[in-house]
Amino acid sequence: VLAPETLLKQRKNAQKSAADKAAEKLATKKANRQKRQVIFKRAEQYVKEYRQLERSEIRLRRQAKQTGDFYVPAQPKLAFVIRTKGVNKIAPKPRKVLQLLRLLQINNGVFIRLTYATTQMLQIITPYAAWGTPNLKTVKELIYKRGYGKVNKQRIPISDNRVIEESLGKYGIICIEDLVHEIFTVGPNFKVANNFLWPFKLSNPTGGWARRKFRHFIEGGDVGCRDDKINALVRRMN
Repeated sequence: VLAPETLLKQRKNAQKSAADKAAEKLATKKANRQKRQVIFKRAEQYVKEYRQLERSEIRLRRQAKQTGDFYVPAQPKLAFVIRTKGVNKIAPKPRKVLQLLRLLQINNGVFIRLTYATTQMLQIITPYAAWGTPNLKTVKELIYKRGYGKVNKQRIPISDNRVIEESLGKYGIICIEDLVHEIFTVGPNFKVANNFLWPFKLSNPTGGWARRKFRHFIEGGDVGCRDDKINALVRRMN
């Protein structure tokens, strides 16, 4: 008995779709392998760049010491700001600045590019925030552990490089190492990369805040500028 024509058509269509799926899977696998190679090469290049920066800093410091001079490092371009106060009893101007910096909740943290304008803004919010210059380890730990991206105005965890590539691929940022590099070096696409990152939601620091939390850092409190000491605070909050 011959099989009905409709059944033969169904079988033919099923075979065709299976072959198409297999071909697509193979193409995706090949593309992913090539992408991984590109990502590894970029990561190696970034490691080399970070090492060179570190070594040149050490070399310049030693040269200055040998000639009896003082080495003055370049002005930092990047800052990490943490909001230390809740929402009550804040004057309208600092409240607006905290809003502009996307620091809407206590223990929220954001990266900002240090310019004259942003420095003035930080002065306004001194009693309500702590900030300083993060090092590479801090930037990496924050993005790897607490990193969430803004995708269609939603908070999406950065659990895969695809999340980054879909949003920032057109700017040449295709993986998490690209994102770390763009933020740490304050590259040309810093604004879009930083805007893609959702404000970090940190915990209270291990061991608690200072006894007089709302005093300035140099007076034994926790607010205001603390330069590279921000790294120790972020370790305790991350």
